[in-house]
Amino acid sequence: MNCLKRSKKTQKKTGVRGKLNYIIFTLFFFTSLISADQQVDYPWLESLNPGKGYKQSGERLAALDLGLNPLERFNGKEKVLLISVHGSRSEGYEWIYPLQTLDTENSATFFYRWDDRKCYSSSSKKLIFYLKKAVRSLPDLERLVIIGHSYGGVLVASLVEGWNHSLSTEIHSIAGPIGTPFSRGSCDFVPPKFIPDNLVFYQWKTQHHLDVAFKRLKNDPQNLNLENSQVTRLPETYRGRRLGHNWSISWVADELGPLN
Repeated sequence: MNCLKRSKKTQKKTGVRGKLNYIIFTLFFFTSLISADQQVDYPWLESLNPGKGYKQSGERLAALDLGLNPLERFNGKEKVLLISVHGSRSEGYEWIYPLQTLDTENSATFFYRWDDRKCYSSSSKKLIFYLKKAVRSLPDLERLVIIGHSYGGVLVASLVEGWNHSLSTEIHSIAGPIGTPFSRGSCDFVPPKFIPDNLVFYQWKTQHHLDVAFKRLKNDPQNLNLENSQVTRLPETYRGRRLGHNWSISWVADELGPLN
């Protein structure tokens, strides 16, 4: 009897704690929007310039605090959650045109700032935490789209095998060196070996010989043989210029089109 009572009390405490955590995060989530709104130079997506002012706009984006940052004001009725994950030493500008192209009135767009000087693994765990809370705060969601570029592609690829969310999800790795295991000090990466249900995994691979991040390597680090993944090799040119590492996100955004 005592064990049963303790069990019920434990369950009750757990339930209360879960509701409290949800309330706290929801308040924090929308407080962050208010806080962002009060910042004079906050990089709202609509304020970023993909043209002549792209460098300055990129600096504003790259200067965001670490964590999951909203890039627009939400009404809570959005159908698509879009998460962008930058790569190493990102200057931010490579994301402006792609995010403006993908974003619609039906999407909630975020930029995930993480410390790419360190191992991706702790940041991937934090992203999962933020994602679960964000999904709860946007109850009308029907689709989740996660896009990682370069080293950010490694981070998002690390989410694949353990993904168990019921929400229809796409994970996109763009120019990500995800083809083979690697170690950086105590940081180890092992490519995913399978894709769970309710998840579609996309590999967007640049031309090996044109990508400044990879062309000096003998083998293309983007090559991952993963059953049921959607693989696309990008062309050599884009809008009359060499299609290299950073502009690969723009090409993919044009292919995907607005997220409705």
